[in-house]
Amino acid sequence: MNRNTTSLAYAELQPQDFLEALEDLGFYCNGRLLALNSYENRVYQVGIDDDDAIVAKFYRPNRWSDDAILEEHDFTAELEEQEIPVVAPMVINGTTLHKVGEFRVAVYPRRGGRAPDLDNFELLEQLGRFVARIHLVGATARFRHRPGIDIETYAIESMEYLLDQDFIPAELLPAYESVAQNVIDGVEASFDRAGDTQQLRIHGDFHPGNVLVAGERLHIVDFDDTRTGPAVQDLWMFLSGDRAEQMPQLSALLEGYTRFRDFDARELHLVEALRSLRIMHYAAWLARRWDDPAFKQAFPWFDSHRYWEEHVLALREQLSLMQEPPLEWFPG
Repeated sequence: MNRNTTSLAYAELQPQDFLEALEDLGFYCNGRLLALNSYENRVYQVGIDDDDAIVAKFYRPNRWSDDAILEEHDFTAELEEQEIPVVAPMVINGTTLHKVGEFRVAVYPRRGGRAPDLDNFELLEQLGRFVARIHLVGATARFRHRPGIDIETYAIESMEYLLDQDFIPAELLPAYESVAQNVIDGVEASFDRAGDTQQLRIHGDFHPGNVLVAGERLHIVDFDDTRTGPAVQDLWMFLSGDRAEQMPQLSALLEGYTRFRDFDARELHLVEALRSLRIMHYAAWLARRWDDPAFKQAFPWFDSHRYWEEHVLALREQLSLMQEPPLEWFPG
């Protein structure tokens, strides 16, 4: 198959394809199949005869190389060895990455739980401890095949892609181009203020949706976007509300974090810059995936005038936030 044919076949994957693939790997499925909340990859919870359910991930073609995927798997295995509660892929026939036809598959143990309560400061402190432990392992080696979080990829390429496509309504194009460029300038200024911060292996997409709370236990999932980046990238997505609300959340996270690892307070200059990068990258991600029917079904509002009005407004708000002083943190 060529690249376009493979992508089309991926978009048309059916539940039966998953069941047949897992049977090829030696699993006897009972037919119970539940699609999980994933769009970049196809992820299903699958019932197994006389055993616990598993989670199977079909990787989107042409996104990561085999080496990059295996690097993700190796990182989670390192973390699991340190008894950090990540969900690492299962080793089957000596490997964690499998080829089924034209597709690549990984199988995970199923872990249940609910989303974390961000008003629970004890939970935030616990999350901070786990993030610090992830970073202690992350700092011991470097990725060779996975990229970093950078302005070029997340912002400049995202802006250029959207300007080359027909998603943004014509009457909003000048406003988008102007504010996007100003945001990029603001992000660059924020990185300059932060200075030369340490770059290490991080989760990369650590947000409440990737934490499962089961009683007193936590499970950290989905390292698909693991990259090289600053430590604060794995903390800022747990900050919500206005500045007054974010300050105690930050204090709780860093109270836990600094029990295991020092935190460079200069990275607080990056919080709104990283949020800005995520907003720009997210819009371009949806545009790049718009040919996938799953995206049209999940995000029907994306291709609308209102979405782009709100996107421009969000970028303007970020521009203003980046001009404010960073959040303050007072170590105990």
